[in-house]
Amino acid sequence: MKILTSTDLGTKFKETKSTPAFPKEDGRALANIWSLEPGEDNKELWAGVEPAALFRSEDGGNSWEMIAGISNHKHSKDWHPGAGGLCLHTIVRDGNRIHLGISTGGHYLSEDGGQTFEAANTGVGAGFVPNPYPEFGQCVHKIARHPDAPGRLYMQNHGGWPDRPGIGVLRSDDYGHTWESIAEGLPSDFGFPIVIHPHDPDTIYVVPLEPMTRTCPEGKPAIWRSTNGGRKWKRLTKGLPKQESFFTVLRDGMTMDQLDSPAVYFGTTTGQLWMGHDGGDEWSCLFDSLPPINCVKAAVV
Repeated sequence: MKILTSTDLGTKFKETKSTPAFPKEDGRALANIWSLEPGEDNKELWAGVEPAALFRSEDGGNSWEMIAGISNHKHSKDWHPGAGGLCLHTIVRDGNRIHLGISTGGHYLSEDGGQTFEAANTGVGAGFVPNPYPEFGQCVHKIARHPDAPGRLYMQNHGGWPDRPGIGVLRSDDYGHTWESIAEGLPSDFGFPIVIHPHDPDTIYVVPLEPMTRTCPEGKPAIWRSTNGGRKWKRLTKGLPKQESFFTVLRDGMTMDQLDSPAVYFGTTTGQLWMGHDGGDEWSCLFDSLPPINCVKAAVV
């Protein structure tokens, strides 16, 4: 694995001097880097990796330290790989609070800047273990936070279980200590990304998928938007294919820009990049027949 940096909007890239690495005596070896999150300044960088562990760099990625509070957590020996591996894929920072999403480990919260972490999964269900609400071991897919709503977080969890409905799309209003379902009204509570409008913490977007095939329900693509924090949902389809379109949008495959009237963007595993104008009211395909798209980011320059 390599990390490359650019200071000229991607015209040239330079490889960092090192990548996250487990201590020799640890016994684990780096398989993938799943997430990179900027820190307090332009030199601090956080990385979530597979097998699930957290690293921090204070020099722009040239050297790394493993964060033992989560990487060697007492629960870690009981975490098990999901379909994508045993990965720490989401890092959400809020001052001294750090929220982590681990598949399959669940949601972990630090309130002391990363020194210690506790499982914070009250209300987060699991469909693949006997206990419907275990202390840890959930397959969290994505966590999102908005700076204008202190204490509120949204989660896309692994839903789609007929005998345990509604566990896939969740909201917390107490800094992630407890969670409640906001999945009512969606055609499926299985999905990967969850995105918050940059100017409105009440407006969120999800991509419901069939849990078995992980593709659009009935082959009819749609993005679903709520403008009241998940109490009601609206299906957004204008400009999208009407039928026989089967794709997946992965956990980092949807984002929004920061313009006054922002657009929504999502990439598919079949290589399409879509843009939803005016917050998703109307869609157009920007690129077709690309390789599978795993991650989409937008910047205003």
